Amino acid sequence: MSEVESVIVRDILKYLNSLPGCFAWKHHGGMYSTVGIPDIICCYNGRFIAFEVKGPRGKTTKLQEKTIQDIQAAGGQAYVVRSLAEVQRIINIIKR
Repeated sequence: MSEVESVIVRDILKYLNSLPGCFAWKHHGGMYSTVGIPDIICCYNGRFIAFEVKGPRGKTTKLQEKTIQDIQAAGGQAYVVRSLAEVQRIINIIKR
């Protein structure tokens, strides 16, 4: 993860965890974790939401794209985001 992405992740987590009814965490990949899991996982008012964070020019891998599709097929929500503002827009839509 690039330094830019790390800053975006930190800002998104701070925002999400400030929302009532939201529990969010950073998925830390490692030797024994599942590859392709989005960077941020959260439960917001009973909804499963995942965010794959990319920098301005970052691209998702085929495995990340497949994981996002699998989450959506299972009834969860998953997004590729590049900024805190994008996450805020998504949450505002979900709040409605």
